[in-house]
Amino acid sequence: MTTDLGVEPTPLALLLLGRQADPESERGTACPGELPAASDPDLVERARAAKAALGDKLFVLGHHYQRDEVIQFADVTGDSFKLAREAAARPGAEYVVFCGVHFMAESADILTGPHQQVVLPDLAAGCSMADMASTEQVAEAWDVFTDLGLDGDTIPVSYMNSSAAIKAFTGRNGGTICTSSNAEVALRWALDRGRRVLFLPDQHLGRNTAVRSLGLSLDDCVVYDPRKPSGGLSADQLRDATMVLWKGHCSVHGRFSLECVHDVRRRLPDVQVLVHPECRHEVVSAADLVGSTEFIIRTIEAAPAGSTWAIGTELNLVSRLAKAHADKTIVFLDKTVCFCSTMNRIDLPHLVWALESLVDGRVVNRIEVDPQTAADARTALDQMLALPAL
Repeated sequence: MTTDLGVEPTPLALLLLGRQADPESERGTACPGELPAASDPDLVERARAAKAALGDKLFVLGHHYQRDEVIQFADVTGDSFKLAREAAARPGAEYVVFCGVHFMAESADILTGPHQQVVLPDLAAGCSMADMASTEQVAEAWDVFTDLGLDGDTIPVSYMNSSAAIKAFTGRNGGTICTSSNAEVALRWALDRGRRVLFLPDQHLGRNTAVRSLGLSLDDCVVYDPRKPSGGLSADQLRDATMVLWKGHCSVHGRFSLECVHDVRRRLPDVQVLVHPECRHEVVSAADLVGSTEFIIRTIEAAPAGSTWAIGTELNLVSRLAKAHADKTIVFLDKTVCFCSTMNRIDLPHLVWALESLVDGRVVNRIEVDPQTAADARTALDQMLALPAL
């Protein structure tokens, strides 16, 4: 059953797609506006023609949260880190077109060779979570740790969903990058080397991993708010904490609430709730299964026919899973329709423009990370690659 994703198009549920804000959501979680109309069908043929003309010189990466009209042209689909690694594994591709968001394209540029050029079809495709930890804010926070003498036993761990500059900070200060798949391993590694972790920039992934996987308590975690002096924390709070969580969140996963879980269980008594660890702690605690995007996909693929699932992640992916698994009932966890608005900036017109420009010999929207930042960020990324497997 795939016709209803559990999304009810009522004014209250839709919140008019951005014409008003959800008062229960965190800052930035309201949809910014309606998605564009369906693209001109002629663009599909133009994309095919351009891709064929470029041949082996082109490698197109598509994140799971992309629209179907874009994902159909991806040579590889996956989460952010898988795609960056795939790019690095294609040294023969002169052009890497990344259908994702800015930090992903930066990671691809860091991991690919100097002869390869990474293109982001729309430079406005950013990430609100990555933007919640600026270079200046993190430098000021680290000064606080240094002034208190805590920098020597604090290990920074930064989520893949962060800017190249934040990855570079992490590399310079002996830390590592993590994904939602290996956050537990990364935190164990860090706590073997330090008294505490500064986790950037998603507080929810850090908290959920620390409590669910490492057995820490909520009291072991404090939230550092960069908009407040010393993060809004006392010196004793910083000294005593095991996890110092940056006050950041995903604008999509942050909108799922505990009431969403209760509501779907009332409507579908046999439902299994499957959510991403970027969701709030109370949502993760109430779910049946929690895991990364790749985990969610594998779980649904392996689920028995006739099973019922409510999935708490980006709606493009949930819709795609529902279409691909018509033998299962798959619904969206929230009744409010909300795509990742920045991911959806990569549409077919932008992709066609980028590909046709390459055919004409023009590289548009190239993403380049300066050499020093790239080297420091690469140190942190290489440390992640060296982490032991689960």
